[in-house]
Amino acid sequence: MCHWKAYESLPPTLPVIDIAATGENILRLRKTAGLTVRDLQEMFGFATPQAIYKWQSGGALPTLEHIAALSRVLGISIEEIIVWKADAPALPSGEGGEREP
Repeated sequence: MCHWKAYESLPPTLPVIDIAATGENILRLRKTAGLTVRDLQEMFGFATPQAIYKWQSGGALPTLEHIAALSRVLGISIEEIIVWKADAPALPSGEGGEREP
């Protein structure tokens, strides 16, 4: 079983990342920036491009560190990379994962 399957079964009150749409978004953003898969492979120091192809196809989600690096490389925010499932509730403004005391 893929590790993100458990993630997709979270209670409906929590926002859920749309892995396939996020992958499509990464592909679109990469192309818009004029970067090739090989460019990203070299930037991340990957021996092969398979991880990037998995991200773009929705086969895997990049780690938080890779999403943060992508945002820097592309000159955009992390939120512009991630696509949330349409039926997932949005977090209220100013509550980006913060917990109440």
